[in-house]
Amino acid sequence: MTNRQHRDRPWLMRTYAGHSTAADSNALYRRNLAKGQTGLSVAFDLPTQTGYDSDHVLARGEVGRVGVPIGHLGDMRALFDGIPLEQTNTSMTINATAMWLLALYQVVAEEQGADITKLTGTTQNDIVKEYLSRGTHVFPPGPSIRLITDMIAYTVAGIPKWNPINICSYHLQEAGATPVQEIAFAMCTAITVLDAVRDSGQVPQERMGEVVGRISFFVNAGVRFVEEMCKLRAFGLLWEKVTLERYGIQDPKQRRFRYGVQVNSLGLTEAQPENNVQRIVLEMLGVTLSKDARARAVQLPAWNEALGLPRPWDQQWSLRIQQVLAYESDLLEYGDLFNGSHVVEAKTAELLAGAEAEIAKVLGMGDGTGREGIIPAVESGYLKSALVASHAERRARIESGEDKIVGVNCFDTTEENPLTADLDAAIMVVDPAAEQGVLDGLAAWKADRDEAAALRALAELKAVATTEVNLMAATLDCVRAGVTTGEWAFALREVFGEYRAPTGVGGAPVAVPAEPGGELAAVRAAVAATAAELGCGKLRLLVGKPGLDGHSNGAEQIAVRARDAGFEVVYQGIRLTPEQIVAAAVAEDVHCVGLSILSGAHAELVPDVLRRLRRAGVEDVPVIVGGIIPAADGEALKAAGVAAVFTPKDFGITTIIGRIVDEIRLANHLAPTTTKEETLA
Repeated sequence: MTNRQHRDRPWLMRTYAGHSTAADSNALYRRNLAKGQTGLSVAFDLPTQTGYDSDHVLARGEVGRVGVPIGHLGDMRALFDGIPLEQTNTSMTINATAMWLLALYQVVAEEQGADITKLTGTTQNDIVKEYLSRGTHVFPPGPSIRLITDMIAYTVAGIPKWNPINICSYHLQEAGATPVQEIAFAMCTAITVLDAVRDSGQVPQERMGEVVGRISFFVNAGVRFVEEMCKLRAFGLLWEKVTLERYGIQDPKQRRFRYGVQVNSLGLTEAQPENNVQRIVLEMLGVTLSKDARARAVQLPAWNEALGLPRPWDQQWSLRIQQVLAYESDLLEYGDLFNGSHVVEAKTAELLAGAEAEIAKVLGMGDGTGREGIIPAVESGYLKSALVASHAERRARIESGEDKIVGVNCFDTTEENPLTADLDAAIMVVDPAAEQGVLDGLAAWKADRDEAAALRALAELKAVATTEVNLMAATLDCVRAGVTTGEWAFALREVFGEYRAPTGVGGAPVAVPAEPGGELAAVRAAVAATAAELGCGKLRLLVGKPGLDGHSNGAEQIAVRARDAGFEVVYQGIRLTPEQIVAAAVAEDVHCVGLSILSGAHAELVPDVLRRLRRAGVEDVPVIVGGIIPAADGEALKAAGVAAVFTPKDFGITTIIGRIVDEIRLANHLAPTTTKEETLA
């Protein structure tokens, strides 16, 4: 027998996709499957993820932007029209509303005639990392763990091939986690969830092996692909130890570390974006080269994601990268290439030891009431502060040039790029009319349903939520009665309340020292001088996150560096309306308003903030904006009155803070503090 006859089966190949409407996304999924994609990965829009209907005030500008809007059963039917769910492995990146989306998926599968015991796929359903990094949480930690527990108990009994939770360290790395933190925090989440399921009484002890066997992970893979490979080997060793020693799982198959991956989207650059292709390839190698630590499913971002929404052709390019490695190379003909490597073994052992020490620290953070696990560490702010601090250190290394990023802080001379010669054509633009179509569809759905049945189902949902009864059956009844996403979530908000997670900004240490003659020292002097000239104790900067975009990493780093430069920073976290931001700006008498939006909703939300400021009589406070903002949109925002627009290629945070000082001086008719001409691309 030759190696060719013993080829391993390739991993599941997915593309994270969804946009505009359910019908548009359905057409995209069917095209992707026809191109050889072997699984679906559904991206939902922010209102769906955070439990709002598309007509809610916080949903303005967000509908269909970063994913598909799913407001009710009719939308879910349209999303999977013509796609046989019994034969499709579907991953759904959904967390706070995961129970709702799984219920919608099950009902659509039933309508297709599927045997739900044969459904395969994953709901991400990891709420802990939402508190720390991604920001789509809704309910407090206790009720959120209850929802996760109920889903796990339900699927083990009724949808046994489904992965009810995907412990997600991906966004932890994006939020700044080191490899040790990524392993440790994810493993603490898994332990907390498994303890909750074990202690709930919903799953007999003899079936805990089935629970463990359906726990999967979703990891990040950065460009340091050797370290990333060792990280995954350490993950596997630690999972084996935890499941055997803590939970007594005897079946080796149930103890297997099962993970999917998306390589690092946040590491993709706006400057020289063609370099992102080789970054994506290297990151993919970190999770495919080692057979013993190989991903079960891989989805790759597109080369132009730092510019905006990828086109179908861009996503096809990423799919073809996977297919060439899996089908043209000989990688799958061999065993693990790194077994016996002293270098790999040493690095793996180092990461494992560091992770075990951090796990012991986190699990030891009880709250004095007998609670242990990761939740007290979330509520105390320890985890968030640790991530903000790690991210600040990484940003400082990039700014100093210690960490090299080709095309950004080194080797930045370039020929003209034919891929981006026409920036408007290099990305996909969501049709603004799509949002109105979704709103019209939502209104029609409500008008056509049995209103009394919907109200009865919601009343029953709230009643069950006050008990310890599993919520899945009541949720399925809501789906069948025509209840909407926002109605389901608001019913549970009435019972559980809402949660605002710690920002981690106040506890972050200084990452960049203000050394004499250095850039930060010069900016600090300019801040102090400007405050003195304006006759105030300190300059005040409001950092705001309007809309539903929960990716707060950039806003947090601006807030921390502004604090270190001498500003008084007003940062109230994520998910604010323009009205709330303006009210805070007026109440705090700030000197500048900084808005951070990565979801593409800037064209709607920023002008709203500007209009409200003017109506409030605030004329001399500059507004600056940061985010993934195409050049044409940036010019439009400036024309509307925005003082400055920053995008991912503006990587120097201290330089940005200096620009903020310049804009404050300009707005207050003060002479510039420097003669150096700064420009923004």
